[in-house]
Amino acid sequence: MIQFFAPDIKETLELPESDSRHAVKVLRMREGDELQVIDGRGTAYTCRLADANHKHAAVEIISSTPMPLPWKQNLAVAVAPTKHNDRMEWLVEKMAEVGVNTIIPLLCERSERREIKTERLEKIAISAMKQSLKATLPKIMGMTPLREIIKMMPEAQRVVAYCDPTIPRIDFAQSYQPGLDTLILIGPEGDFSPSEIEHTLAAGFRPVTLGDNRLRTETAALYALSACHILDSKLLS
Repeated sequence: MIQFFAPDIKETLELPESDSRHAVKVLRMREGDELQVIDGRGTAYTCRLADANHKHAAVEIISSTPMPLPWKQNLAVAVAPTKHNDRMEWLVEKMAEVGVNTIIPLLCERSERREIKTERLEKIAISAMKQSLKATLPKIMGMTPLREIIKMMPEAQRVVAYCDPTIPRIDFAQSYQPGLDTLILIGPEGDFSPSEIEHTLAAGFRPVTLGDNRLRTETAALYALSACHILDSKLLS
């Protein structure tokens, strides 16, 4: 099933130019053909192509169907962007496919990258949303300093993963409580600084380890997010 993304479909009854071109030029759809359009907010629309314009394809809405996410809680991952931008783009794609509500680029003392283009990451997330047959687009925030992130989601279970073995940590799988709103902090390639760990723990974050292996930043973030879904699935089984 091919999904098209049009966030304002109910108001405009049009596909964006990129999706219009894909439908008309690539798939060679014609007036009367049916297609599925998602709005990025949890609803899928069965539509009929009314005008096969390759720049502004017009549609008629036949029906709408709620497509809620398969998990109930809010899963947020705050991760320091990697030095090489392609690795951060890969991470956003995979987290959107696996399932995440919010992605927060994290600015730390040791961050290799201090600026990021969210527009590019949003396009990647849209593609991953369509690929994984979801109808809800993850929220991608701008670069956010750690001091602001530690104030977020105060009622959620909040964990920070880091490598320093001198500070006691709990295995993530043992610390995680399935079904609860969760905020995960993953530091930069040089790890969090000692003062950052101190401030984070003082704010109520639980210190966790992701195992004995030293993981790359993007691997650690995807590992932790995947573990949430695996542990949640055990709760439901």
